[in-house]
Amino acid sequence: MDSNIIVPQKTEKQDILPEDYNNWRKEIISLIEQSKLKAILSVNAELLALYWRIGSDILTKQKEQGWGAKVIAQLSKDLSERFPDDRGYSERNLRNMKKFASEYPTFPIWQVPLAKLGLLPIRKAALAELPCDENGFVQVSLAQISWYHHISLIAKVPANAERAFYIMETAANGWSRDVMLSQVANGYIKAKGNAITNFKQTLPAYQSDLAQYAFKDPYNFSFLGTVALQRELDIEKNLAQRITDFLLEMGKGFAFIGRQYHLTVDGDDYYIDILMYHLQLHCYVVVELKAVEFVPEFVSKLNFYISAVDEYVKAPEDKPTIGLLLCRSKSDTKARFALRGITQPLGIAQYETEKLFEDVASALPQIEDLRISWRTKNEIG
Repeated sequence: MDSNIIVPQKTEKQDILPEDYNNWRKEIISLIEQSKLKAILSVNAELLALYWRIGSDILTKQKEQGWGAKVIAQLSKDLSERFPDDRGYSERNLRNMKKFASEYPTFPIWQVPLAKLGLLPIRKAALAELPCDENGFVQVSLAQISWYHHISLIAKVPANAERAFYIMETAANGWSRDVMLSQVANGYIKAKGNAITNFKQTLPAYQSDLAQYAFKDPYNFSFLGTVALQRELDIEKNLAQRITDFLLEMGKGFAFIGRQYHLTVDGDDYYIDILMYHLQLHCYVVVELKAVEFVPEFVSKLNFYISAVDEYVKAPEDKPTIGLLLCRSKSDTKARFALRGITQPLGIAQYETEKLFEDVASALPQIEDLRISWRTKNEIG
Protein backbone atom coordinates (compact mmCIF):
# COMPACT_ATOMS: atom_id res chain seq x y z
CA MET A 1 0.00 0.00 0.00
CA ASP A 2 1.30 3.48 -0.94
CA SER A 3 2.43 5.15 2.25
CA ASN A 4 1.65 8.55 0.73
CA ILE A 5 -2.12 7.84 0.56
CA ILE A 6 -3.92 9.38 3.48
CA VAL A 7 -7.17 7.69 4.50
CA PRO A 8 -9.53 10.24 6.08
CA GLN A 9 -10.66 9.27 9.54
CA LYS A 10 -14.29 9.62 10.59
CA THR A 11 -14.83 12.03 13.40
CA GLU A 12 -17.45 11.71 16.10
CA LYS A 13 -19.18 14.76 14.64
CA GLN A 14 -19.44 13.11 11.20
CA ASP A 15 -21.09 9.99 12.68
CA ILE A 16 -23.88 11.97 14.31
CA LEU A 17 -26.85 12.91 12.12
CA PRO A 18 -28.11 16.50 12.27
CA GLU A 19 -30.92 17.12 14.74
CA ASP A 20 -33.39 18.07 12.03
CA TYR A 21 -32.58 15.03 9.84
CA ASN A 22 -35.75 13.12 10.77
CA ASN A 23 -37.99 16.04 9.86
CA TRP A 24 -36.12 16.50 6.59
CA ARG A 25 -36.42 12.75 5.85
CA LYS A 26 -40.20 12.92 6.40
CA GLU A 27 -40.44 15.87 4.01
CA ILE A 28 -38.55 13.94 1.31
CA ILE A 29 -40.77 10.87 1.79
CA SER A 30 -43.85 13.08 1.57
CA LEU A 31 -42.56 14.66 -1.67
CA ILE A 32 -41.95 11.24 -3.19
CA GLU A 33 -45.40 9.96 -2.18
CA GLN A 34 -47.08 13.09 -3.55
CA SER A 35 -45.15 12.76 -6.81
CA LYS A 36 -46.16 9.11 -7.19
CA LEU A 37 -49.79 9.96 -6.51
CA LYS A 38 -49.72 12.75 -9.11
CA ALA A 39 -48.19 10.34 -11.63
CA ILE A 40 -50.93 7.76 -10.98
CA LEU A 41 -53.66 10.38 -11.30
CA SER A 42 -52.07 11.72 -14.48
CA VAL A 43 -51.95 8.25 -16.07
CA ASN A 44 -55.55 7.61 -15.03
CA ALA A 45 -56.70 10.91 -16.53
CA GLU A 46 -54.94 10.11 -19.81
CA LEU A 47 -56.49 6.63 -19.96
CA LEU A 48 -59.98 7.99 -19.27
CA ALA A 49 -59.50 10.67 -21.94
CA LEU A 50 -58.40 8.04 -24.47
CA TYR A 51 -61.31 5.71 -23.73
CA TRP A 52 -63.79 8.59 -23.82
CA ARG A 53 -62.44 9.72 -27.21
CA ILE A 54 -62.72 6.20 -28.66
CA GLY A 55 -66.24 5.80 -27.24
CA SER A 56 -67.27 9.21 -28.53
CA ASP A 57 -65.97 8.37 -32.02
CA ILE A 58 -67.92 5.09 -32.02
CA LEU A 59 -71.08 6.96 -31.04
CA THR A 60 -70.56 9.51 -33.81
CA LYS A 61 -69.84 6.91 -36.51
CA GLN A 62 -72.87 4.83 -35.59
CA LYS A 63 -75.27 7.72 -35.07
CA GLU A 64 -74.27 10.17 -37.80
CA GLN A 65 -72.84 7.86 -40.44
CA GLY A 66 -74.99 4.81 -39.85
CA TRP A 67 -72.19 2.38 -39.10
CA GLY A 68 -73.48 -0.95 -37.79
CA ALA A 69 -72.62 -2.96 -34.68
CA LYS A 70 -70.04 -5.05 -36.58
CA VAL A 71 -67.63 -2.14 -36.55
CA ILE A 72 -66.97 -2.71 -32.81
CA ALA A 73 -66.02 -6.36 -33.39
CA GLN A 74 -63.72 -5.43 -36.26
CA LEU A 75 -62.13 -2.56 -34.36
CA SER A 76 -61.49 -4.85 -31.39
CA LYS A 77 -59.78 -7.38 -33.64
CA ASP A 78 -57.63 -4.74 -35.37
CA LEU A 79 -56.56 -2.98 -32.17
CA SER A 80 -55.80 -6.24 -30.37
CA GLU A 81 -53.55 -7.31 -33.25
CA ARG A 82 -51.82 -3.92 -33.31
CA PHE A 83 -51.42 -3.75 -29.50
CA PRO A 84 -51.19 -7.41 -28.38
CA ASP A 85 -49.96 -6.53 -24.87
CA ASP A 86 -52.92 -4.23 -24.17
CA ARG A 87 -56.06 -5.99 -22.94
CA GLY A 88 -58.17 -2.84 -23.03
CA TYR A 89 -59.57 -3.27 -26.54
CA SER A 90 -61.94 -6.22 -26.18
CA GLU A 91 -65.42 -5.91 -27.67
CA ARG A 92 -66.85 -5.64 -24.18
CA ASN A 93 -64.51 -2.82 -23.20
CA LEU A 94 -65.15 -0.95 -26.45
CA ARG A 95 -68.87 -1.08 -25.66
CA ASN A 96 -68.03 0.22 -22.19
CA MET A 97 -66.16 3.11 -23.82
CA LYS A 98 -69.24 3.88 -25.90
CA LYS A 99 -71.41 3.81 -22.76
CA PHE A 100 -68.91 5.99 -20.88
CA ALA A 101 -68.96 8.63 -23.62
CA SER A 102 -72.76 8.51 -23.76
CA GLU A 103 -73.11 8.96 -19.98
CA TYR A 104 -70.55 11.77 -19.76
CA PRO A 105 -70.78 14.00 -22.87
CA THR A 106 -69.05 16.88 -21.01
CA PHE A 107 -65.93 14.86 -20.05
CA PRO A 108 -63.58 15.50 -18.20
CA ILE A 109 -66.14 17.09 -15.87
CA TRP A 110 -69.71 16.03 -15.19
CA GLN A 111 -72.41 18.56 -14.48
CA VAL A 112 -74.82 17.55 -11.71
CA PRO A 113 -77.58 19.80 -10.28
CA LEU A 114 -76.57 21.16 -6.88
CA ALA A 115 -80.20 20.90 -5.73
CA LYS A 116 -80.16 17.12 -6.21
CA LEU A 117 -76.82 16.68 -4.45
CA GLY A 118 -78.21 18.73 -1.57
CA LEU A 119 -80.74 15.96 -0.89
CA LEU A 120 -77.96 13.43 -0.28
CA PRO A 121 -75.92 12.90 2.93
CA ILE A 122 -73.24 15.49 2.18
CA ARG A 123 -72.03 17.95 4.81
CA LYS A 124 -73.24 21.50 4.25
CA ALA A 125 -69.68 22.80 4.49
CA ALA A 126 -68.45 20.23 1.95
CA LEU A 127 -71.37 21.00 -0.34
CA ALA A 128 -70.51 24.70 -0.26
CA GLU A 129 -66.93 23.92 -1.31
CA LEU A 130 -67.93 22.07 -4.48
CA PRO A 131 -67.22 23.97 -7.74
CA CYS A 132 -70.56 25.22 -9.03
CA ASP A 133 -71.45 27.33 -12.10
CA GLU A 134 -73.94 30.20 -12.27
CA ASN A 135 -76.70 27.81 -13.36
CA GLY A 136 -76.47 25.73 -10.20
CA PHE A 137 -74.55 22.76 -11.64
CA VAL A 138 -71.72 21.18 -9.67
CA GLN A 139 -68.62 20.37 -11.72
CA VAL A 140 -67.66 16.82 -10.74
CA SER A 141 -64.20 15.73 -11.90
CA LEU A 142 -64.38 12.30 -13.52
CA ALA A 143 -60.63 11.69 -13.22
CA GLN A 144 -60.95 11.18 -9.45
CA ILE A 145 -61.55 7.44 -9.84
CA SER A 146 -60.32 4.70 -12.16
CA TRP A 147 -61.84 3.32 -15.34
CA TYR A 148 -63.00 0.13 -13.62
CA HIS A 149 -64.63 2.16 -10.85
CA HIS A 150 -66.53 4.09 -13.51
CA ILE A 151 -67.88 1.17 -15.52
CA SER A 152 -68.98 -0.56 -12.30
CA LEU A 153 -70.79 2.55 -11.05
CA ILE A 154 -72.52 3.11 -14.39
CA ALA A 155 -73.89 -0.43 -14.20
CA LYS A 156 -74.91 -0.31 -10.53
CA VAL A 157 -76.02 3.30 -9.92
CA PRO A 158 -78.24 4.74 -12.68
CA ALA A 159 -79.27 7.95 -10.85
CA ASN A 160 -76.90 10.81 -11.72
CA ALA A 161 -76.78 12.55 -8.33
CA GLU A 162 -76.24 9.29 -6.44
CA ARG A 163 -73.50 8.22 -8.84
CA ALA A 164 -71.78 11.60 -8.45
CA PHE A 165 -72.00 11.10 -4.67
CA TYR A 166 -70.27 7.72 -4.92
CA ILE A 167 -67.57 9.14 -7.21
CA MET A 168 -66.74 11.80 -4.60
CA GLU A 169 -66.96 9.40 -1.65
CA THR A 170 -64.76 6.82 -3.39
CA ALA A 171 -62.11 9.45 -4.07
CA ALA A 172 -62.31 10.90 -0.55
CA ASN A 173 -62.11 7.52 1.19
CA GLY A 174 -59.69 5.80 -1.19
CA TRP A 175 -62.03 2.85 -1.78
CA SER A 176 -60.98 0.03 -4.07
CA ARG A 177 -63.55 -1.00 -6.66
CA ASP A 178 -64.63 -4.00 -4.55
CA VAL A 179 -65.03 -1.87 -1.42
CA MET A 180 -66.98 0.73 -3.42
CA LEU A 181 -69.37 -1.91 -4.79
CA SER A 182 -69.78 -3.34 -1.29
CA GLN A 183 -70.74 0.13 0.00
CA VAL A 184 -73.24 0.52 -2.84
CA ALA A 185 -74.76 -2.92 -2.14
CA ASN A 186 -74.97 -2.23 1.61
CA GLY A 187 -76.84 1.06 1.15
CA TYR A 188 -74.05 3.40 2.24
CA ILE A 189 -75.86 6.38 0.75
CA LYS A 190 -78.84 5.81 3.09
CA ALA A 191 -76.78 4.91 6.16
CA LYS A 192 -74.30 7.81 6.10
CA GLY A 193 -75.21 10.52 8.59
CA ASN A 194 -78.29 8.54 9.65
CA ALA A 195 -77.35 7.76 13.27
CA ILE A 196 -79.59 9.27 15.94
CA THR A 197 -77.47 11.84 17.79
CA ASN A 198 -77.59 14.92 19.97
CA PHE A 199 -74.63 16.58 18.21
CA LYS A 200 -76.55 19.74 17.29
CA GLN A 201 -77.31 20.33 20.95
CA THR A 202 -73.90 19.38 22.37
CA LEU A 203 -71.27 20.42 19.79
CA PRO A 204 -70.37 23.71 18.06
CA ALA A 205 -72.04 24.10 14.66
CA TYR A 206 -68.83 23.61 12.66
CA GLN A 207 -68.12 20.34 14.47
CA SER A 208 -71.66 18.95 14.77
CA ASP A 209 -72.07 18.86 10.99
CA LEU A 210 -68.79 16.96 10.55
CA ALA A 211 -69.59 14.62 13.43
CA GLN A 212 -73.08 13.79 12.13
CA TYR A 213 -71.69 12.59 8.80
CA ALA A 214 -68.82 10.72 10.44
CA PHE A 215 -71.35 8.23 11.80
CA LYS A 216 -74.00 6.16 10.07
CA ASP A 217 -76.86 3.76 10.72
CA PRO A 218 -76.84 0.83 10.26
CA TYR A 219 -73.27 -0.43 10.32
CA ASN A 220 -72.68 -3.60 8.33
CA PHE A 221 -70.50 -6.17 10.07
CA SER A 222 -71.36 -9.07 7.77
CA PHE A 223 -67.62 -9.68 7.35
CA LEU A 224 -67.75 -11.24 10.84
CA GLY A 225 -69.98 -14.07 9.67
CA THR A 226 -73.08 -15.20 11.50
CA VAL A 227 -72.57 -14.04 15.09
CA ALA A 228 -76.18 -13.75 16.21
CA LEU A 229 -75.60 -16.07 19.17
CA GLN A 230 -72.20 -14.71 20.19
CA ARG A 231 -71.57 -12.56 23.22
CA GLU A 232 -70.56 -8.91 23.05
CA LEU A 233 -66.99 -9.88 23.95
CA ASP A 234 -66.92 -12.29 21.00
CA ILE A 235 -68.05 -9.55 18.63
CA GLU A 236 -65.41 -7.15 20.02
CA LYS A 237 -62.69 -9.77 19.62
CA ASN A 238 -63.71 -10.51 16.03
CA LEU A 239 -63.82 -6.81 15.16
CA ALA A 240 -60.31 -6.35 16.56
CA GLN A 241 -59.08 -9.36 14.57
CA ARG A 242 -60.66 -7.98 11.39
CA ILE A 243 -59.44 -4.47 12.09
CA THR A 244 -59.00 -3.49 8.43
CA ASP A 245 -62.59 -4.42 7.60
CA PHE A 246 -63.79 -2.76 10.79
CA LEU A 247 -62.05 0.54 10.04
CA LEU A 248 -63.32 0.50 6.43
CA GLU A 249 -66.86 0.11 7.72
CA MET A 250 -66.43 2.82 10.35
CA GLY A 251 -65.26 5.25 7.66
CA LYS A 252 -62.50 7.72 6.96
CA GLY A 253 -60.76 9.30 9.94
CA PHE A 254 -61.27 6.56 12.54
CA ALA A 255 -58.20 5.11 14.27
CA PHE A 256 -58.34 2.07 16.56
CA ILE A 257 -56.92 2.58 20.07
CA GLY A 258 -57.90 -0.68 21.75
CA ARG A 259 -60.61 -3.01 23.02
CA GLN A 260 -61.52 -3.56 26.67
CA TYR A 261 -59.69 -0.31 27.37
CA HIS A 262 -58.99 -0.20 31.10
CA LEU A 263 -59.89 2.77 33.30
CA THR A 264 -59.81 3.08 37.09
CA VAL A 265 -62.29 5.41 38.76
CA ASP A 266 -62.07 5.79 42.55
CA GLY A 267 -60.40 2.40 42.87
CA ASP A 268 -62.94 0.55 40.70
CA ASP A 269 -62.02 -1.01 37.36
CA TYR A 270 -63.95 -0.29 34.18
CA TYR A 271 -63.43 -1.59 30.66
CA ILE A 272 -64.53 0.29 27.55
CA ASP A 273 -65.61 -2.05 24.75
CA ILE A 274 -63.73 -0.21 21.99
CA LEU A 275 -61.83 3.08 22.17
CA MET A 276 -61.11 4.95 18.94
CA TYR A 277 -59.83 8.35 17.85
CA HIS A 278 -61.20 10.43 14.97
CA LEU A 279 -58.48 12.32 13.16
CA GLN A 280 -60.72 14.96 11.54
CA LEU A 281 -62.84 15.56 14.64
CA HIS A 282 -59.73 15.53 16.86
CA CYS A 283 -61.48 13.59 19.59
CA TYR A 284 -61.74 10.19 21.24
CA VAL A 285 -64.73 8.01 20.36
CA VAL A 286 -66.05 5.55 22.95
CA VAL A 287 -67.85 2.64 21.28
CA GLU A 288 -70.19 0.47 23.34
CA LEU A 289 -71.42 -2.77 21.75
CA LYS A 290 -74.67 -4.43 22.77
CA ALA A 291 -75.71 -7.79 21.34
CA VAL A 292 -79.35 -7.05 22.21
CA GLU A 293 -82.04 -4.51 21.42
CA PHE A 294 -81.47 -0.96 22.65
CA VAL A 295 -82.76 -0.03 26.10
CA PRO A 296 -82.51 3.52 27.51
CA GLU A 297 -80.33 2.41 30.44
CA PHE A 298 -77.42 1.83 28.04
CA VAL A 299 -77.08 5.59 27.54
CA SER A 300 -76.25 6.21 31.21
CA LYS A 301 -73.32 3.80 31.18
CA LEU A 302 -71.92 5.26 27.95
CA ASN A 303 -72.31 8.77 29.35
CA PHE A 304 -70.21 7.68 32.34
CA TYR A 305 -67.47 6.32 30.07
CA ILE A 306 -67.38 9.57 28.06
CA SER A 307 -66.85 11.53 31.28
CA ALA A 308 -64.09 9.16 32.39
CA VAL A 309 -62.21 9.44 29.07
CA ASP A 310 -62.54 13.23 29.16
CA GLU A 311 -61.11 13.24 32.66
CA TYR A 312 -58.32 10.63 32.44
CA VAL A 313 -57.41 10.15 28.75
CA LYS A 314 -58.25 13.30 26.77
CA ALA A 315 -55.44 15.83 26.27
CA PRO A 316 -56.10 19.59 26.59
CA GLU A 317 -55.89 20.04 22.80
CA ASP A 318 -58.42 17.26 22.10
CA LYS A 319 -62.07 18.06 21.42
CA PRO A 320 -64.77 16.62 23.73
CA THR A 321 -65.10 12.84 23.57
CA ILE A 322 -68.00 11.40 21.56
CA GLY A 323 -69.89 8.22 22.43
CA LEU A 324 -71.32 5.71 19.95
CA LEU A 325 -73.75 3.05 21.13
CA LEU A 326 -74.09 0.12 18.72
CA CYS A 327 -77.02 -2.23 19.34
CA ARG A 328 -78.39 -5.29 17.59
CA SER A 329 -81.60 -3.36 16.95
CA LYS A 330 -83.30 -0.23 18.21
CA SER A 331 -86.49 1.81 18.36
CA ASP A 332 -85.72 5.25 16.91
CA THR A 333 -88.33 6.85 19.18
CA LYS A 334 -86.82 5.32 22.33
CA ALA A 335 -83.34 6.34 21.17
CA ARG A 336 -84.41 9.98 20.67
CA PHE A 337 -86.14 10.08 24.04
CA ALA A 338 -83.06 8.61 25.76
CA LEU A 339 -80.84 11.40 24.39
CA ARG A 340 -83.01 14.24 25.67
CA GLY A 341 -81.22 16.11 28.43
CA ILE A 342 -77.87 14.39 27.78
CA THR A 343 -75.22 17.13 27.69
CA GLN A 344 -72.39 15.07 26.20
CA PRO A 345 -72.17 14.23 22.46
CA LEU A 346 -73.58 10.78 21.85
CA GLY A 347 -74.91 8.77 18.90
CA ILE A 348 -77.01 5.61 18.70
CA ALA A 349 -77.00 3.19 15.78
CA GLN A 350 -77.58 -0.46 15.09
CA TYR A 351 -75.37 -3.01 13.36
CA GLU A 352 -76.08 -5.91 11.04
CA THR A 353 -74.17 -9.16 10.86
CA GLU A 354 -76.44 -11.45 8.86
CA LYS A 355 -77.31 -9.27 5.85
CA LEU A 356 -74.91 -11.13 3.61
CA PHE A 357 -76.38 -14.47 4.61
CA GLU A 358 -79.95 -13.23 4.30
CA ASP A 359 -79.21 -12.09 0.76
CA VAL A 360 -77.81 -15.49 -0.12
CA ALA A 361 -80.72 -17.28 1.54
CA SER A 362 -83.27 -15.20 -0.36
CA ALA A 363 -81.71 -16.34 -3.63
CA LEU A 364 -82.04 -20.03 -2.75
CA PRO A 365 -85.18 -22.02 -3.66
CA GLN A 366 -87.72 -22.38 -0.86
CA ILE A 367 -88.61 -25.81 0.54
CA GLU A 368 -92.13 -25.65 -0.89
CA ASP A 369 -90.74 -24.90 -4.37
CA LEU A 370 -88.50 -27.96 -4.11
CA ARG A 371 -91.44 -30.14 -3.07
CA ILE A 372 -93.56 -28.97 -6.02
CA SER A 373 -90.64 -29.54 -8.39
CA TRP A 374 -90.10 -33.04 -6.99
CA ARG A 375 -93.81 -33.94 -7.31
CA THR A 376 -93.97 -32.64 -10.88
CA LYS A 377 -90.88 -34.61 -11.83
CA ASN A 378 -92.34 -37.84 -10.37
CA GLU A 379 -95.69 -37.32 -12.08
CA ILE A 380 -93.98 -36.83 -15.44
CA GLY A 381 -91.80 -39.89 -14.81
